[in-house]
Amino acid sequence: MEPPIDRITLSQSAKDQLLKLRRNTKIDQWNILCRWAFCRSLAEPTIPSPVPIPANSNVELTWKVFGGEMSDILIIALKQRCHNDGFPVDKETLATQFRLHLHRGIGYLAGDPNIKKIEDLIAVALPSQN
Repeated sequence: MEPPIDRITLSQSAKDQLLKLRRNTKIDQWNILCRWAFCRSLAEPTIPSPVPIPANSNVELTWKVFGGEMSDILIIALKQRCHNDGFPVDKETLATQFRLHLHRGIGYLAGDPNIKKIEDLIAVALPSQN
């Protein structure tokens, strides 16, 4: 399946937030944290704000590294989300929405005061036991 973007360069702000998440969760791979962040944003019902995101850090991932074995599933999830939000599913829109979701998700995870260890990250994905 054709990825929406070939290379992902993160903003310096996102890099700093990922460094915090790495310290807290002990997950060293950028791609794993980025997948968590992307999925966290997709789970949010609102559309991400269309803000400019600078590609000004030295953290760069290929789509293949980002997606890994889940690459096709992540592409389908992004396309479905764009469709649900009323966006076209052309490559440019998919790339823009991907970057917005990725950076929003990184911000959400890094800003969550409850994520202090890997178990807390996992708890974010589990349904609440209320």
